[in-house]
Amino acid sequence: MSHGLLNAAQRAADLTALRDARAPLDVLVIGGGVTGAGVALDAATRGLRVALVERADLAHGTSRWSSKLVHGGVRYLAQGAVGIALESARERHILLTRTAPHLVRPIRQAIPLTAAISQKAERETRIGLALADGLRRAAGTSARTLHRAHRADTAALLRHAPGVERNGLRGGLVSYDAQLEDDARLVVALARTAHAHGARIVTRCAAVQATGSGARLRDELTGATFDVDARHVINATGVWAGELTDALKLRPSRGTHLVVALDALGGLGGQLSVPVPGEGNRWVFAIAQRSGVAYVGLTDEAAPGPIPDVPEAPPHDITFLLNTLNASLARPLTRDDVLGTYAGLRPLIEGDATKTADLSRSHAVVRASDGLLSVVGGKLTTYRKMAQDAVDAIAPDRPCRTRNLPLLGAAPRDALAAVAAPARLVDRHGTEAPDVLALAGGDPALLEPILPGSDILKCEILHAAAAELALDADDVLDRRTRIGLVPANRQRARPAVQALLDEGRQASAA
Repeated sequence: MSHGLLNAAQRAADLTALRDARAPLDVLVIGGGVTGAGVALDAATRGLRVALVERADLAHGTSRWSSKLVHGGVRYLAQGAVGIALESARERHILLTRTAPHLVRPIRQAIPLTAAISQKAERETRIGLALADGLRRAAGTSARTLHRAHRADTAALLRHAPGVERNGLRGGLVSYDAQLEDDARLVVALARTAHAHGARIVTRCAAVQATGSGARLRDELTGATFDVDARHVINATGVWAGELTDALKLRPSRGTHLVVALDALGGLGGQLSVPVPGEGNRWVFAIAQRSGVAYVGLTDEAAPGPIPDVPEAPPHDITFLLNTLNASLARPLTRDDVLGTYAGLRPLIEGDATKTADLSRSHAVVRASDGLLSVVGGKLTTYRKMAQDAVDAIAPDRPCRTRNLPLLGAAPRDALAAVAAPARLVDRHGTEAPDVLALAGGDPALLEPILPGSDILKCEILHAAAAELALDADDVLDRRTRIGLVPANRQRARPAVQALLDEGRQASAA
């Protein structure tokens, strides 16, 4: 097992090995999002010869546009999807306790009981939260890890969410779920761990054509094309999966988020949820981030037509989110409070429902007539089970090993608390945080934030290039860190990020 260091030199070596291979791979994975990275890790840990190719960067698509939550599945109970709900709760437990405790942590969620929530709706919501507790127990998650849901009085609710409108407030309902430090960092950790177990990871390498026995690939940095043979090819390209095969029919759904300062909400600890008027089981939420902002979401709208690389948040989505959340705030948010927006496309499987919000969130493994295997649908929370099902379809005689496999940087919470590094660095890098600090080489300037007020250190930029396969400033700003979610910060940080990357290349060449 290697150290899982991914960088430009390693990419070049993996690309050469892929191009010059004399024997076919066991598995070629197409797509570098959470599902593809999960498939590569699952297959590699079963002892298969694996390569993953991604036309852009790791987590370049939908995987970086999530709400950064690891859901326990309670919303699916309202749709009668008990199996999906329990699967979500089980996968949440694995992420919280085994796979990535450094990246996944409990989050407190509060529903203010305002005039918009009737006594009947309150009773129904309390029943739902009780069922969520049942899912937690069934998944094996202790009440010490995720506390039981309870009713909070007005004072307790306001301590959690001081910005809530107080007139007519009759307390709130509090429950617990799990929050990701960063969805893109989870993908990078998966890819690095897969590489540590022998998988080749090649970004900027597009699959032009693919069948069940191989693919024609194009190096996006040079334009050169070449063919790769594989015993199995797995299409894990999310909303783009239909571009490689006619065996799929997807119905993408757009989920829009806003980025606002925590101060604009009057402060917030965890998540604040408010109901969408006239919609059963639909909520808009604000989720506090340790970086000092909150993500406000989420829409669920059909997104037909060509699939963009970077979806945009349309004005009516922004208006909908602001108006819905403002119904519970003492000081309504305005467009001026919106620091940034982002939107992702869910790769939903076509169904009979009129609204995309009512389509199933289950996943499917589909084999085309030419043998190409596609894994589609699902949710970020259940990526590991999706990967397991896909690899089970090609290697049923080899047991899955990812249920108890920690990602690079992962450790039990008491061990993480003892890591000799700043807590925010441990949040992002886990047990590798001291290695990130060591890249400063004693230079105090490299231990400074990349921007005033930011908690991203300059040495983290060096680590992104040296170990996390960041090839340019966009990779760093938009995926290894989330500085780019606030466009003004992205513009301010770009020169410093580029300078650090240039210095790193010069040092490597010397």
